[in-house]
Amino acid sequence: MMKRRDFLRKSVPAGVLLPSLVSGFSFRAFSADSSIMQSLLLPVTETDHVFVIIQLNGGNDGLNMVVPIENFSSYVNARPNIYIPEDKVLKLNGKVGLHPAMTGLGAMYNNGQLKVVQSVGYPQPSFSHFRATDIWMSASDSNAVVNSGWAGRYLNYEYPNFPNGYPNTSMPDPLAIQIGSATSLTLQGPAVSMGMSISNTSNFYNLVNGIQDPAPDTPAGKELKFIRLVAQQTQQYATVIKSAATKTVQQVSYPINNSLGDQLKIVARLISGGLKTRIYMVNYGGFDTHSVQVNSNDTTIGTHANLLKNVSDAIKAFQDDLKFLGVDDRVVGMTFSEFGRRIKSNGSTGTDHGAAAPLFVFGKNVLGGVLGDTPIIPASATVNDNIPFQYDFRSVYATILSNWLCVNDLDLQQIMLKNFQVLPLVNMSGCKKPVNLSGDTLISNYPNPFTSSTVITFTTAGGHTLIQIMDTMGRVIVNLTDKEYTAGKYTVVLDGSSLPAGVYYARLQNMATQQVRAMIKVKQ
Repeated sequence: MMKRRDFLRKSVPAGVLLPSLVSGFSFRAFSADSSIMQSLLLPVTETDHVFVIIQLNGGNDGLNMVVPIENFSSYVNARPNIYIPEDKVLKLNGKVGLHPAMTGLGAMYNNGQLKVVQSVGYPQPSFSHFRATDIWMSASDSNAVVNSGWAGRYLNYEYPNFPNGYPNTSMPDPLAIQIGSATSLTLQGPAVSMGMSISNTSNFYNLVNGIQDPAPDTPAGKELKFIRLVAQQTQQYATVIKSAATKTVQQVSYPINNSLGDQLKIVARLISGGLKTRIYMVNYGGFDTHSVQVNSNDTTIGTHANLLKNVSDAIKAFQDDLKFLGVDDRVVGMTFSEFGRRIKSNGSTGTDHGAAAPLFVFGKNVLGGVLGDTPIIPASATVNDNIPFQYDFRSVYATILSNWLCVNDLDLQQIMLKNFQVLPLVNMSGCKKPVNLSGDTLISNYPNPFTSSTVITFTTAGGHTLIQIMDTMGRVIVNLTDKEYTAGKYTVVLDGSSLPAGVYYARLQNMATQQVRAMIKVKQ
């Protein structure tokens, strides 16, 4: 039996050609009750799961957000002017802890509602805000430019004919909603944007209450009124958003003067109001903390502490609200920032652009805890040292798509552009069996330290296996092997004769499992 998507890709249905109406383009019209139209308007996957993306703009300092207690002395040596005192850290698992300002997320961790994913990044990281953001939003390799977003490709997979025929009885609501800015690359499909944006929270409440911001009584103001009128008349989703919002009359208290909380409050209201929207995106900025990241007299307070407190308080209120509204079983959220910060602090009580950093996945259905090893910190970090990535950020996306939004494996690779490991982040709720990570040592090398070459021994459970070598800046310098294996123990040789002396990292990725081990090359 041919799959519906294959049918749609291979068929060119006949229709009635309408006159040229808009900018010279013609449109085909199909009967709403025709089998072709019904096929076009049904989503591929039936699920009521919702995913909320929180973008932390500017490059968040992961080492001061999730403090490496296990490697605390090296952390202090690298950051003598900004480190968080150990007795102030909110302990999690004995190995790491949260910044003391993040009491809300600390409580969620204790309730099993928070997953900390360590050292998330990608090969060949970019340290440009704009390029790094594009990489995270498109899920592209850093040396490739992709003009669609990962969530946009997913929504195009679910609703392959969008925007033709939408809204409709099967999907009367926006496919995705972004609050707080223009619709980003994340929601861009292969041809059109799959989402809509509510540029700020005031516009949302004006829509709900039928209020427009006043326009000046000038010729330009009159034109603005006309543009707004046209926009309001042509906004197909305004009515359903207003209807969903008015169904929720009571919510829990959110923190005041907290723009992230203001955005998440709207998201909770719309989810509770019955929108079928699957993806929501919000953002919160200010994380580019090159200077005065902390108070020089008390490193637990200052700019970064205020940012982390607002993020923590907003997410905690959002989670409490979802529970109060009876929809917490349907929602999973994630934070991300375009990059982390350098291991070593600078002389301005700040941090500079870095590579890998932790991110949070939260919700009632997350598999709580800490995923990954405590970041490796050199005893004498230099200004160029970065945290080596353990998990490719695209593995997080792939997991959410596979285990939360229930995308099948074949379509998952098409959406994500290649194969990525699936991680133990969320309960599948009928999608798939959870994955488990082994606690065994799966990759090692001998000799270590080495002078010119070293033998890397690794154990694979079978299937796709990747061995990468990275430098201290977080860049992948070579893939030693990248292929399918049968289960067993294997060796590969790293010829490091051309490498300068220093610290390197060997990374194993085997299906859902990964490990990173440090290696040292010394001069002969």
